[in-house]
Amino acid sequence: MHGSGTGNEGRATVGGGVDQEFLALERELAVFLRRARAQSGEMAREVHPELEPAAYGLFVRLDDAGPQRATELAGYFGVGKATMSRQLRALEDLGLVARDPDPADGRASLVRLTEEGRSRFRSVRDARRERYVRKLADWDRAEVAELARLLNHFNVRSEG
Repeated sequence: MHGSGTGNEGRATVGGGVDQEFLALERELAVFLRRARAQSGEMAREVHPELEPAAYGLFVRLDDAGPQRATELAGYFGVGKATMSRQLRALEDLGLVARDPDPADGRASLVRLTEEGRSRFRSVRDARRERYVRKLADWDRAEVAELARLLNHFNVRSEG
């Protein structure tokens, strides 16, 4: 029977044939995501006390990708235009983002971080990175790089 297997030989499975590795992955991702959501809320409030947790992700995206249309942001985050519009309006009211005419289409606008928004965001982001450095101080740099590589691989594959 050599060579006629399914590729699952020797793998431990549980009810319904689910691999233990995937159950462990699901469990660890659930813990990771719960902590990440809580941390995003804390970090958004550190940027400004009136921000909701989703705002931190908007700061990350605008800082990384530069000015974007609200529709692009909504698509990136998988939310409706109305939800994105409400979130952006709150950030505008606080002076953390601004809209400029889109040079490619004068009817549209591009959302960007204001200097105040960028300064506040980067201060919080830098503090977060320092916490990672402390938490992972006993990790080998190659392990940190491998974790980042694997998370990137997972994220890229999850987009499609």
